[in-house]
Amino acid sequence: MYKKILLAYDGSKSGQKALLDCRDLAQWSQASLTLIAVTPLYMDLIGVEGGVYDRSLAEAEKEKYRNILNEGLSQLAVAGHQPTGEVLLGETVDEIAKYAGKIGADLIVVGHRHLDGWAARWWRGSVSKSLIELAPCSVLVVITH
Repeated sequence: MYKKILLAYDGSKSGQKALLDCRDLAQWSQASLTLIAVTPLYMDLIGVEGGVYDRSLAEAEKEKYRNILNEGLSQLAVAGHQPTGEVLLGETVDEIAKYAGKIGADLIVVGHRHLDGWAARWWRGSVSKSLIELAPCSVLVVITH
C-alpha cells in the first residue's frame, strides 16, 4: 500500500490526467500527496565550452511553474486532500528522484504523452523512461494519447 505519493506536475494534459489518477489513488490508499514542479536550469550558450546562467529567464520560469503548482494544489484541496508542494530548480529527472528519496516516497506519479514521430521522440527524450531507471521507489506512468 502506498503511503507517500509524489506527483511530478507540469500542468500539461498528461499532467492533468496524472493529477486525477493520483488523487483517486491517494484517496483509496489514504496516502499523503506531495506535488513538485521542476524548473529547468536556463543557460545562454556562449560557445561549445560553456554558458552563462540567465537569472531573469530562470525567475520568470520559476514563477510560471509556481503558478502551475498552485493550480494543482488547489485542485487536490477541493477534492479533500491536504497536499504539500514545492518548485524545484534543476534537471527534471534528477530532481524528481532526489526529492522522492528525500521525502521517502513510496510512489512517483508522472504523466506521459506518446509522441507521434521518431524525430519528436528522439529530440524530446522521455522523462518517464529515464525516471524509471533512477527512481528510489515505484513509478506510475499515466499515459495520454
